Amino acid sequence: MNNPSRLDILESQSIYIIREAYWRYKGGLALLWSMGKDSTAMVHLARKAFLGDPPISVVHIDTGYKFKEIYAFRDRYAKEWNLNLSVVKNQDAMSRGVSCEGDRFSCCTALKTEALAQAINLYHWQALLVAIRRDEHTIRAKERYFSSRDKDSRWDYQHQGVELWGEYFRTQLQPGTHARVHPLLGWRELDVWEYVLREKLPVVSLYLAKHKQRYRSIGCECCCQTVSSAADTVAKIVKELRVTRLAERSGRVQDKEREYMMQKLRSLGYM
Repeated sequence: MNNPSRLDILESQSIYIIREAYWRYKGGLALLWSMGKDSTAMVHLARKAFLGDPPISVVHIDTGYKFKEIYAFRDRYAKEWNLNLSVVKNQDAMSRGVSCEGDRFSCCTALKTEALAQAINLYHWQALLVAIRRDEHTIRAKERYFSSRDKDSRWDYQHQGVELWGEYFRTQLQPGTHARVHPLLGWRELDVWEYVLREKLPVVSLYLAKHKQRYRSIGCECCCQTVSSAADTVAKIVKELRVTRLAERSGRVQDKEREYMMQKLRSLGYM
């Protein structure tokens, strides 16, 4: 029998974590789907974990500022994959005119963090599957596979349980709190793209180069910029990533990506 590949091991580990989260938080588990490559891979893993029909809610935090390609991708594959999709918006903040054209910290807090907190209270979710990876950002590298949030969705990054040798820390939740579960935490950007290629997963067309420009990371249109690239297929993206020195989130607006700003955002409940 052939030895399992790195992707086989990562896939098996992630499916185990998803199933473990479902068992532990049965009836109160949801999956955050941004339509980015990572969360789309996580949706695929959840479908594999439950034989094509994941018994959990799939949630899109809609700021109203996403690329039109993201909305089209969401609507197509939510229907094609028969997902139990919930679209969450902070209608109050939107009515007040909160916009990413102003203070981006306030925008992210209101349209993402607060919108999610409102949904957690409305739907009584106990845990969320989130597709962050340690190699994305130094602040996300501090995370655990099972990570608790308090009743205000805040993350106490200074006091976390130890996770060693595949033993995942599972805190006992207090009333009104929830957990974040990160099945892709140990994946690299290259791993995700190699997995997309192997599994023939669809991705938002923004990732593929046009006129030698493409998006390396996608989200709100006002917060993303293209990078120079000729990679117009997934195979070419994989090849490019094996040699590039450019940071994955270099195309994101930098005031939000600075370490102190990202740590502040995540401590308040940002994804």
